[in-house]
Amino acid sequence: MNISAIYHISSDNFCYPLDENRLLIKLQTGNDAVSAELVWGDPFEAGLFVSDAGWEGEHLMMENTARLKNHKLWQAVVVPKFKRCRYYFIIHTCGETVYYIESGFQTKEQFSSYRGRRQDFFFPWMNSSDIIRPAQWVNDAVWYQIFPDRFCSSGKNSGAKFRKWAGPDHKVSNANLYGGDLPGVTSRLDYLHDLGVTGIYFTPINKSPSNHKYNTADYEKIDEDFGTEEDIKTLVREAHKRGIRVMLDGVFNHSGTDFAPWQDVLKNGRESKYFDWFMINKYPFSKIGGKAHRGEYYSFAFVDGMPKLDTNNKETADYIISVCRRWVEEYDIDALRLDVADELSHEFNKRLRRELFAIKPDFYICGEVWHNALAWLRGDEYDSVMNYSLQENIESFWRNPEMTADDFAYGVSECFNRYSDQTCSVMFNLLDSHDTMRLITRCEGDENAFYQELCAMFTLNGSVCFYYGTEVRLEGGHDPDCRRCMPWKEIDRGDYDDRIAEMKKLITMRRSIPELRRGRLRFVDSGRSRVIIYEKYGCDSENVYRVVLNCSSAPYELEDVGEVIYSRGLSGKILSAGGLIVFKKEES
Repeated sequence: MNISAIYHISSDNFCYPLDENRLLIKLQTGNDAVSAELVWGDPFEAGLFVSDAGWEGEHLMMENTARLKNHKLWQAVVVPKFKRCRYYFIIHTCGETVYYIESGFQTKEQFSSYRGRRQDFFFPWMNSSDIIRPAQWVNDAVWYQIFPDRFCSSGKNSGAKFRKWAGPDHKVSNANLYGGDLPGVTSRLDYLHDLGVTGIYFTPINKSPSNHKYNTADYEKIDEDFGTEEDIKTLVREAHKRGIRVMLDGVFNHSGTDFAPWQDVLKNGRESKYFDWFMINKYPFSKIGGKAHRGEYYSFAFVDGMPKLDTNNKETADYIISVCRRWVEEYDIDALRLDVADELSHEFNKRLRRELFAIKPDFYICGEVWHNALAWLRGDEYDSVMNYSLQENIESFWRNPEMTADDFAYGVSECFNRYSDQTCSVMFNLLDSHDTMRLITRCEGDENAFYQELCAMFTLNGSVCFYYGTEVRLEGGHDPDCRRCMPWKEIDRGDYDDRIAEMKKLITMRRSIPELRRGRLRFVDSGRSRVIIYEKYGCDSENVYRVVLNCSSAPYELEDVGEVIYSRGLSGKILSAGGLIVFKKEES
């Protein structure tokens, strides 16, 4: 038996309460394991100081729920009557059995003859306050990301600094300003509502000298190019009338150099009352430009113009949290996206969550973390992170024709077993953003790949987000070209009606079927290396939905087709190369 592949801990994503009564326990083994048993019970069932021989536990066969590239994942759900659980595992291969307890591995003989206090696994208590409970509305949400300068102009911005609104084929740069503003967004809320959008995620809207606003000059003012405080209040109010939630972007890892406290530091040095708001290692600073300040003060990615705020400092934290409280109390926002979230202080994150959730209990906090984010997703900091890991797994399969459906399954399964089920149900899934190449450009104009990737995202657990213009297949290369102007002229005259209709179909499918948003996932062998098949089921119903993505160069014949929910390239039971189908399976 491949002992080194076996792993479990009594916490995090391997053992946690799903709710007040149910405890989920997962076990990782090697691919050689053929079955796994969980032996569990109350630790004090046989008495307080009884010998291990007197504690037996209940045997439960675990379910093999996912296969990773080098491992299998097993799980079982138990209901500890008295909120605590003692347990161990019995793992079988074709010719060997091992007993797995917290202190290691034993043969059946060693386990049976063991004397003394045995170190089994323990989940001490299912504390109600420790249960991860993200707001349910987030799983139902379909987010739409807006880069304000390029989305829509109300016409209020004019003058030499603003360029004429560019067409969809026009490349853009970070130096360009096009005059998109908050009243412009408000004027297009009916468009978003009709599309099926239920949440807007804005990149920063605070005062800043750039078009992207990630170098904040004033956290307490809306940038005048975007509008006024009344404009954001009006936008949120009108969005809420249409059932659309609003998420703002909080850039608190760093500020811009125009931020008044930083300017005070430059003027007064160590005498500045804001000196400890920043992470300064050496003062005075050198006069040389470029990256000469590297090490003199910390900044975002060695960018001198983005000095790093010290969120460990109480005064800094007090200020930032007061800003966020005001956004919630006065603007009535519903969610907060935190930029460079993995560099913020854990203590700051916990305090921020407590204070914002005291104002709005169904608030949502999403962190920008591009890698495994378990350390921030234990229920007391962020609700989720931007799921770039899922994006990378989806992107890799379509960009690398040598990858197989098994590779896709391994990657996706790993993503959805990193965190608790509750967290995975609200992960912020996306395929492109202001930081990445646009989806249709990454697909090199291949419409089949474009819609297959979107279908994959729209049928997997979490909360989905698509970037403004994705619904009309707006093109754009790497940042900043991914921030082109929204083609309203073409949209308004109906040039993209067919593309918008296609996106509406995906959104309607997503919103109407809970199994696609938060159901269990089961991959099915298609018999073809580039044909992906998986099923979604659960959610307190007997319904099973099957997704088939034919990424091969030849047609694929389906064994059976139930009620078709969404399809492209389907003729009878034949799915064309590049085709896809989502259907409800017939009840057997």
